[in-house]
Amino acid sequence: MIRVTPYWENPGILHENREAPRAYYIPYREEAAAAAGKRGRSPYYQTLNGSWKFSYHTSVKEVQDGFYQTDADVAAWDDLIVPSCWQTNGYDQLHYTNVNYPIPCDPPYVPDANPAGLYVREFQFSGDLDGKEQYLVFEGVNSCFYLWVNGEYAGYSQGSRIPAEFNVTAKLRKGLNRVAVMVLKWCDGTYIEDQDLWRYSGIYRDVYLLSREKAHIRDVFNRQEFSAGFAHVRLNSEIETTGALQVKADLKDAQGSVVATGSSVVDGKGVIGLEVTNPVLWNAENPYLYSLTLQAGDEVLRFGVGFKQVIVKDGVFTINGKAVKLKGVNRHDSHPVLGQTIPVNHMIKDLNLMKTHNVNTIRTSHYPNDPRFLDLCDVYGFYVVDEADLECHGIGSAEGWAEGSFHRLSVNPAWKEAFVDRAIRMVERDKNHACIVMWSMGNESGYGGNHIAMAEWTRKRDASRPVHYEGAAAKYHGDPNVEALDVHSRMYASIAEMEEFVRDESNTKPLFQCEYSHAMGNGPGDLKDYWDVIYKYPKLMGGCVWEWCDHGVLTATPDGVPYFAYGGDFGDKPNDGNFCIDGLVTPDRKPHTGLLELKQVIAPVRIEAADLEQGKLTLTNLYDFSDLSGLEFFWKVEQDGETVQQGVLEGAEAGPQQQQTVAVPYRLASNASGNYYLTVSARTKQDSRWAAAGYEIVFAQFELPVASAAAQADQSSAASVLSVEAVQNGHVLELTGADFRHTFDLYDGAFTGISKHGVQLLQGPASFNIWRAPTDNDRRIKLKWQDDGFDRAGMKVYSAEWSQDGDTGVDIAVSFSLGGYIRYPILHGEAKWHVDGAGEISLKVQVKVRESVPFLPRFGLQVVMPAGNEEVEYFGFGPHESYNDKRHSVRKGKYLLTVDEMFENYVMPQENGSRYGTEWAIVSNELGMGLKFTSTSEDFSFNAAHYTPADLTNAGHTYELVKRKETVVQLDYKVSGVGSNSCGPELLKKYRLDEKEFSYELRIKPVFKEDE
Repeated sequence: MIRVTPYWENPGILHENREAPRAYYIPYREEAAAAAGKRGRSPYYQTLNGSWKFSYHTSVKEVQDGFYQTDADVAAWDDLIVPSCWQTNGYDQLHYTNVNYPIPCDPPYVPDANPAGLYVREFQFSGDLDGKEQYLVFEGVNSCFYLWVNGEYAGYSQGSRIPAEFNVTAKLRKGLNRVAVMVLKWCDGTYIEDQDLWRYSGIYRDVYLLSREKAHIRDVFNRQEFSAGFAHVRLNSEIETTGALQVKADLKDAQGSVVATGSSVVDGKGVIGLEVTNPVLWNAENPYLYSLTLQAGDEVLRFGVGFKQVIVKDGVFTINGKAVKLKGVNRHDSHPVLGQTIPVNHMIKDLNLMKTHNVNTIRTSHYPNDPRFLDLCDVYGFYVVDEADLECHGIGSAEGWAEGSFHRLSVNPAWKEAFVDRAIRMVERDKNHACIVMWSMGNESGYGGNHIAMAEWTRKRDASRPVHYEGAAAKYHGDPNVEALDVHSRMYASIAEMEEFVRDESNTKPLFQCEYSHAMGNGPGDLKDYWDVIYKYPKLMGGCVWEWCDHGVLTATPDGVPYFAYGGDFGDKPNDGNFCIDGLVTPDRKPHTGLLELKQVIAPVRIEAADLEQGKLTLTNLYDFSDLSGLEFFWKVEQDGETVQQGVLEGAEAGPQQQQTVAVPYRLASNASGNYYLTVSARTKQDSRWAAAGYEIVFAQFELPVASAAAQADQSSAASVLSVEAVQNGHVLELTGADFRHTFDLYDGAFTGISKHGVQLLQGPASFNIWRAPTDNDRRIKLKWQDDGFDRAGMKVYSAEWSQDGDTGVDIAVSFSLGGYIRYPILHGEAKWHVDGAGEISLKVQVKVRESVPFLPRFGLQVVMPAGNEEVEYFGFGPHESYNDKRHSVRKGKYLLTVDEMFENYVMPQENGSRYGTEWAIVSNELGMGLKFTSTSEDFSFNAAHYTPADLTNAGHTYELVKRKETVVQLDYKVSGVGSNSCGPELLKKYRLDEKEFSYELRIKPVFKEDE
């Protein structure tokens, strides 16, 4: 076994020979190269990324001493790309767990069978060993590692998501060098790195050498002092050096013009002050960056400088003197193939998607990200809540959440240094980034003296940013001392709880919902309700939706069918199943409809009706720093889904946080009738980093006040003179007309056949249905639904009688109930069917729901149509799915889709694809032969798919779905909303189908729509 000191089980030893933390930078020789920001253009930078020799061992016990020697033969070892994660390369166990530790809870001890990964890399070095210092930097290694250079021990470090830097000057040599690393999967740090994620290991971020002058700038802290409001700012560049240096500072504006210069001899510590009058301030809307270059000897360091001020004033969170709402998301480092190794282009893809969906804030849940990610946030314009790499959620579950268990490590003085170290290394690395508006002391780790020490150190080191930590919330019953925290923070507080917070005058700090609106599966459905309240109260500073992306791992079935895997799919125990599939985008970054909903709800412009008869609208500018001159407002009027007028609004120029009234110059004839809708679209005028000119930021739609469509002679007069023949054969009623033949099974109380001109349009019995495949947000209520038999509800027919009044129509009355075994019937109903001489079927159903059952998932009619009915045309909300609480991103119109296009393919199959507020829908073959569904009273919800609710319920993955040839059509009176109860409050009552009595009317008409 290898002979090393087992630091991995000692929270009092966090490193050996590791350099003190410092600000992130790369030294360059020329300013132009520094401005380009490409590290490889620096002669002082040498990457060690690339192919390393690698040997995996299931236990550190198996590691032979001496593998790190220069003459050790590693030729037979595997080749592994660095940076990477072991588990994504076929080593060890892919493992997802949320709260529970993947090891026995025995801090600081970890299992003796502690997996180890051995890395060896040879490289040529031609630098100056006499006049320069050589530093080896590891930006991220999970969970701890030992380092050797040319056979000599160089150091140890832990803390997986913060850099470790070592001075290896004395160990390097000219020519060929060998670096060896032993990475252990677990260490005492594992107990405070219990984040909700896949548990990856290895050298997963960049590794490189930096060559520095013996006397060089070691650290820089660019502090800002404002005076005279924001008319003047002094940039104090606090510089720490390793020897006496003449340092020259140049501050340039975004156009490259020098606005301030200074110089000083710094020996150890010094300050260069630069004065700027009327600075352009940085904010997420206009991320204006100055550039500061510090030249010392042959080195040039460059820092982006964004002048901003973040203050909590009178309980309100402000940036640059303006109350700002944080419209955020929680973002993990997650790649479907590479795990936690994140390429820069992948970061950019995330940021582009966030920008195009109106997100302005990112919480780096729950650890510092790659420093280049923060560089990008500075440039793109995001407010960042930078979070320490700290979570010990499992310490509570290990004791069954006994009183005080959650705080076990947070109050233990033996762990204080480990806690504080993580705050120090985060703050020191990231302190110069304009994007950071709050420091966060970790996540879900209880609260006690160790957190207080973190927060106090952070405030002392950087008083310019508020300090956040949700674990101090009173509900956790931790240490009541929250003086070192600047905001109140909650997770998944209900809307009522948020309003209660505001009404409590003892709450003098603003409230930040660091996690809310859990975006798991089909959801979230409560965003508008949250933001109505957030906008209403100044003390509510916004929040971050949980979370940005689904953490699916791209894999395949044995026969090659690709799918995204989640917890348990690799035999991992313990696991939390698909709880990692809870994002606004898929693992490969395709937006879910929940992201489209978020975009609309948090949009920076609100468009409301002022006087539609006069064409007047109110524009509310919700930007904090920008007027509306950068947007164009396009409008159009549609009649029954067809555009009849359009144009561009003039004079939209309201200032930040201001309103204005504008007039839309549409004209409608005095006798206009039908469905008229006005749609206004706010679009960008110019190209930006994240979108081309013409990109839609937000839209609004209004039904115009015109007379309803005149009653059409739709066949009603013709139907009154056409005859229908009714013949009962046993329990089957045959209904025949000039061009149709329908059959109704009196025993089962259902239509079993509908045809027109010999084309069969019904595959099986049309049946009443209350079940939906549970969404992830139904994970709690579904237990009650299943207990009452909703998932197994069948139809009991008490009576089915028919009559005919003359020969022009047939009436069928069915008395029925729906229920499952064990329980009393869920509901009773009286269905009255009518078939007229044109073959049109009308339904009126009266329903009484048992008082003691929970709200229904849905109520409607399920119609299964034969194979080939792939075309869906409808007038309603679209183009994507919508529910009564998730419908702000859809607009009323006429849509033509395929059945497959109606389907939302969630990683975990569930209810999807419903269209709220539908007036009519036609499902047909490509020749237009099909069924038209129309509600005679209120609009209805409908869905067309190649899966039944049971198919979706029984499938755990997409590959388990077997696509039916038939088309399954759901025609619903109502569907309950989707909410965010997977990890949030219960579905709001107003979105539940909890009526105990209701009626529903529907018409079903066989059509050849090309002839209509």
